[in-house]
Amino acid sequence: MSITNGNGHKPKAKNVLGGELKSCCTDPMTGFYRDGFCHTGANDVGSHVVCAKVTDEFLEFSRSRGNDLITPHPEFNFPGLKDGDCWCLCALRWREALEEGVAPPVRLEACHENALQFIELEDLKEYALNQEEN
Repeated sequence: MSITNGNGHKPKAKNVLGGELKSCCTDPMTGFYRDGFCHTGANDVGSHVVCAKVTDEFLEFSRSRGNDLITPHPEFNFPGLKDGDCWCLCALRWREALEEGVAPPVRLEACHENALQFIELEDLKEYALNQEEN
C-alpha cells in the first residue's frame, strides 16, 4: 500500500530544510530513479539522498572505497562523473567523506529529508553551496 495525502496523490518529497525537494541535476541525469531528483524508496538501499557537487578529491576517495564514479557504465545509464558534476550520493558515503575531510559541497534544497537519518543538518549546512555556486 502506498502513502497518499488523502486525495489519491503522493505527497511531494521534502528537502533537509523542510521545503519541497528541488532537482539535483539533469545533465548528467542523476538520482536513484534517474529522474534528476534525490528521491528515495524501498529499493534504494544505498539512500542516494545527498545532492553534491563532486570534486576530484571526492571522486578519488570514492574510488578508493570501491565505488568508481569516474568510469562510464552505459549499461547502467551512468555517464561517469567529473569535477563539478552534481550527483545524488549515498548518505553514508557522504558522511564517510566528511569524516575523512573530503566531503563535497551540497545543494541543501535538493538533498532529500531522509539524509537527516544519517547526517546532522549542521554538517550539511557547513558544506552548503551558495545559490550562485549551484
